[in-house]
Amino acid sequence: MELRPATADDFDPIATMLGVVFHHTQDPDALAVERPLHDPARGIVAVDGEAIVGNAGSFDREMAVPGGVVPCAHVTGVGVLPTHRRQGILRRLMERQLRDVAAAGREPIAALWASETAIYPRFGYGFAGARVQFEADLTGTGLPAPAPGRLRAGPPATLRSELAKLYDELRPQRPGWSSRDDNWWSYLLADLPSQRDGATERLAAVHEDTSGTVDGYAIWRTRGDWEHGGPNGVVRVSEVVAANPDAYRALWRFLFSLDLTRRLTYGMATPDEPLPHLVPEPRRLQSQLVDGLWVRVVDVPGALRARAYRAPLDVVVELTDAILPANAGRWRVTTDGRSTTCERSTDPADLAFDVLELGAVYLGGTSLHALGRAGRVHELTPEALVAADTAFGWHQAPGGMEVF
Repeated sequence: MELRPATADDFDPIATMLGVVFHHTQDPDALAVERPLHDPARGIVAVDGEAIVGNAGSFDREMAVPGGVVPCAHVTGVGVLPTHRRQGILRRLMERQLRDVAAAGREPIAALWASETAIYPRFGYGFAGARVQFEADLTGTGLPAPAPGRLRAGPPATLRSELAKLYDELRPQRPGWSSRDDNWWSYLLADLPSQRDGATERLAAVHEDTSGTVDGYAIWRTRGDWEHGGPNGVVRVSEVVAANPDAYRALWRFLFSLDLTRRLTYGMATPDEPLPHLVPEPRRLQSQLVDGLWVRVVDVPGALRARAYRAPLDVVVELTDAILPANAGRWRVTTDGRSTTCERSTDPADLAFDVLELGAVYLGGTSLHALGRAGRVHELTPEALVAADTAFGWHQAPGGMEVF
């Protein structure tokens, strides 16, 4: 079984192979929208003769981290045909990809959405950001009246420039949010009929404050339904982006009050989402905590210097990394919160853990102390774990805005 770099001619065979792996029929219109995102230089395929039997790709995007933005390998399209499982192909693909990213020296971290969460910890990916899914019952669930301002609604394509402008303004302060170029906005707003599952075309609304400045937007679609007792439509929310509490409250009040709807779904909320604190009966949100982003640190000193910290810290960490040995060993991390050094050290270690745990805490959404209570982080110097947990935390939980 041979691994080789992907080429532009591999796009269709890879798509066919992934359709088998993920149990769906590829839509030609969807592939046409996805094709501009494809960068063959970032892909690796496994071939058996002339047939592509495995793939691991990534996108060249940035990701917001606490206090900054870093280049991040957005890993995607990972799969092996069922006829070729249990032959070590996935491991070879994932390890080759990580070594290629490390050798390129540009992206200190990689990130992905896991199809199966048992797979990716084997390659050093840590559970870095939980998300909350809402299946809200809208009957009797109102929100407070919004502050002065106004909403404008229409097809997302007509509001695209305003959506992109606000997203780009807020993205650096939202850990886990990824950069979006024109191709990504075209992909996200494509709204193909095959992907609506019986719902309407997608709609968008922007919120303007009293000066006319756009400070929030929402993207959603609805699906009508009727029962013996009357209308039972559902609102399917894909994005809510708000720069301030007034815009946030106005957008959610609007979404909760659409005529003929009784339910609302939203799958990209963060654990610190304000919505449960606004509704009179939080149980009606029927929230469920699930996994979101998984992060792999590729370049330890580069990654740790690139983010900010919540408190000063001086700690020596003993790291293990079975795939990228350059990350292993003792590192002294010293920071005043904004300016950070990370250098090799021969001093005794204060903490010991694997690169997986470092990825889990990197975005500030996983508690280092919780990992210590789970036995996955070892405290070698008293109080070192509490100090590091405080420093690695962040005031805003990370959250990805779209699955890539």
